[in-house]
Amino acid sequence: MSAKTWTAVDDYIVSSLFDADPALDAVLAANREQGLPAIDVSAAQGKLLSLLVRIRGAEKVLEIGTLGGYSTIWMARGLPADGKVVTLELDPHHAKVARSNFERAGVSDKVDLRVGPALHSLAELSRGNAGPFDLIFIDADKPNNPNYLTWATRLARSGTVIVCDNVIRDGAVVKKNSGDANVEGARAAFSFIGGEKRLDGTAIQTVGAKGYDGFAIAIVD
Repeated sequence: MSAKTWTAVDDYIVSSLFDADPALDAVLAANREQGLPAIDVSAAQGKLLSLLVRIRGAEKVLEIGTLGGYSTIWMARGLPADGKVVTLELDPHHAKVARSNFERAGVSDKVDLRVGPALHSLAELSRGNAGPFDLIFIDADKPNNPNYLTWATRLARSGTVIVCDNVIRDGAVVKKNSGDANVEGARAAFSFIGGEKRLDGTAIQTVGAKGYDGFAIAIVD
């Protein structure tokens, strides 16, 4: 099976199950025009996040890593009218593009975007008693996965769902001494989830428009 086939199947999933969505198409176009890296989740993955928000019945979502806000919008759409996504972004330019995208998609009232180093923002959220969150999506710099997961458990409650993206790394996650910081970050996520008594987790390997990767998914006991 080739990446071409995986992408074709993703396209088939979207054409078969999704309505046309000019607003999300415009978000991706704006990201390209503003020079953001093309590392957003795929449409199928975004829809999965939206469905997880709905399945969980989430009212408060935390996202670590906004980029241009594509995944943020998917999750915001899964929330009830009074729901909120708090999303954290390091890069001011990315944040500016994301804010414009939230306006474009009509979800600005559901999004609280905070700019700065995520670990600082997470500490501020804790000090401000912003939690607990019902669902937490981690998709930022991979070496910090264990730090983000530590904060996720602190800002969670029983039943909180935690999703960590990009944990398979084209299969390189099985390499003990890869020398790749992103692979080590993926392995650290597995070690954290497997070693944390409050978490019960698994992982889903994915292929598609984003290549061969996957999500780690855990629930807080």
